[in-house]
Amino acid sequence: MSSDRADAVSASATAGPTPLLFEVAWEVCSQVGGIYTVLRSKAPATVRRWGDAYCLIGPYREQSARIELEPQAPTGAIAHAIQVLRASGVALYFGRWLITGRPQVVLIDSTAARPRLGETKYFLWKDHGIDSLRDDGEFDEVVSFGLIVADFLSALARHGRTRPVLAHFHEWQGGGALPFLKQRSVPAATVFTTHATLVGRSLSAANAELYENLGGIDAGIVASVHGFGHRHGLERAAAQTADVFTTVSSITALEAEQFLGRRPEVILPNGLNIERFAAPHEFQVLHQNSKALIHEFVMGHFFPSYTFDLDRTLYVFTAGRYEYRNKGLDVFIDSLAELNRRMKADGATATVVAFIVTRANYRALNVETLNRHAMFHELRDLCESIKGDMGRRLFHTVALGRMPRTEDLLDEYAAVRLKRMMHAWRQGTPPTIVTHDLWDDANDPVLKQLRHRGLYNDVDDRVKVVFHPEFMTVTSPLLAMDYDHFVRGCHIGVFPSYYEPWGYTPLECVVRGVPAITSDLSGFGRYVMENFPGHDQGGMLVARRRGVSYESTVSQVAEWLYGLTRMSRRERIALRNRVEGYADDFDWTILAQHYVEAYELAFKRRFELTRLVPLDPESDSATRDAADTTATSQTTRRRNRRGSPVADGELVE
Repeated sequence: MSSDRADAVSASATAGPTPLLFEVAWEVCSQVGGIYTVLRSKAPATVRRWGDAYCLIGPYREQSARIELEPQAPTGAIAHAIQVLRASGVALYFGRWLITGRPQVVLIDSTAARPRLGETKYFLWKDHGIDSLRDDGEFDEVVSFGLIVADFLSALARHGRTRPVLAHFHEWQGGGALPFLKQRSVPAATVFTTHATLVGRSLSAANAELYENLGGIDAGIVASVHGFGHRHGLERAAAQTADVFTTVSSITALEAEQFLGRRPEVILPNGLNIERFAAPHEFQVLHQNSKALIHEFVMGHFFPSYTFDLDRTLYVFTAGRYEYRNKGLDVFIDSLAELNRRMKADGATATVVAFIVTRANYRALNVETLNRHAMFHELRDLCESIKGDMGRRLFHTVALGRMPRTEDLLDEYAAVRLKRMMHAWRQGTPPTIVTHDLWDDANDPVLKQLRHRGLYNDVDDRVKVVFHPEFMTVTSPLLAMDYDHFVRGCHIGVFPSYYEPWGYTPLECVVRGVPAITSDLSGFGRYVMENFPGHDQGGMLVARRRGVSYESTVSQVAEWLYGLTRMSRRERIALRNRVEGYADDFDWTILAQHYVEAYELAFKRRFELTRLVPLDPESDSATRDAADTTATSQTTRRRNRRGSPVADGELVE
């Protein structure tokens, strides 16, 4: 929307003028990071609400900017602010972020602020007690970036007095401008979001008992001892100087209040763009197709040693960064061991194949694993080549008026080729539990625990394990699948994290109709517990970790997995239907209301107005009516999906 049109909408508003909304983050146009996922997935919903009154600000990185930024000429108040800063020697780049929604973006080259670092650091020490004499290049870059962001918003606020400024900052790298804005009394409403505190990440990475000892932890001492006191100081200053302080979950709010000295006023849960299907059964068909690809990997990996019934095989997985304790990999492995024990004791005929997908240091793909899959593909190609000849033989035999025998379909040469290939493919050794050769195989935490718990992929094990120390890609010679397709093909995702400020992995399962286990120490788990009373029955299972023993958590997860193995196919399909029915609840069109709440609070505190008027390209009332209609239809659809029976025609798995 042009600035003239936006001004017209603003003038017609009765509750106050429509502000210019800026979202500042280190990950804008960066192609990496969890906040990048938040910004990118949220952009379409934000643009629908704000139009061109919305703009993101991030640091300029040439390599990613070439891919993610479409340069354009700025207009209106943004053009004026860019012109002012360029006149002072600052390089800024304006354009559209090449993602869905195509939001406006300003990228800042912060090198022009380096000569001012000395006096800037003195201000941070004098007013906020931040000792930044330590040699820290990233910190210097963050401060320089924050200084120029403050200059930009100051120029904007001075020029566009009829259009107030609302600025939202993410994490300590993006919030570096907040102390400067406060010092200069810039008339801009500000919101700061911490997605995870520096102290919380540090303690959890060190395997400290964070939540058990939360009230007795001195954040300043911890940060100083671990050498990031200056970063923690800037993070704390950003939280203290913002008009509104927010975080992503109620569990993270506890540590934020303890470590940053301020209780978050608003919780901003993370969402995704939910793409609905025209027919409810379509996601079940996608599950079936993706599961067929996993079947191929399993046959190539396990069947040279022994076989099992794929129709009675369940696929469970965990994925994420390789943080052994934080991501709950320890709980997952111990739960698998308990599940294996129970299934063997009960004489279960089902098989569970458990995938651990994370990135670990490795030399190369395991030679034995590669050979198995190469032989499998050769066997499949041989069968494909024989298939055409068999079809011709079948037609000829039937045309002669008799039912075909094996020798009618398969000539002696083809039979010999098949026997040779089958003999070469069969091996006596158990399948490997890891697909790659790790650099430190003997001390790898996952492999050590798998071996300790006796999960070796023996023939009598009902639980088989595949440790894949690399993320999914279609170019892989093993699991040639994108991650989202892999998720769709599995029966359940397991993420019993110890430290997880939000947690996208279980959410990504839910929106694909795959049941997921999370924990009450993850932000997603807490949000589910607080908002969905029947979440366990609906396939969003929350394992209890806070205030309970480790053994109790393992037992609970193992019990849920065991229950899944006892379900009929119809029951598993009904469970996936219930899970998929929750997808709309995590769409940004729904969760964006929490951002509006934070913005309205900041606007009220800064400008003493009762309600923030969102910008709508058509009309404010039209947007609210449309939003109400969408919410009503989504609620109806959720109710219908969660309570709908499974028809016989939907029994695809």
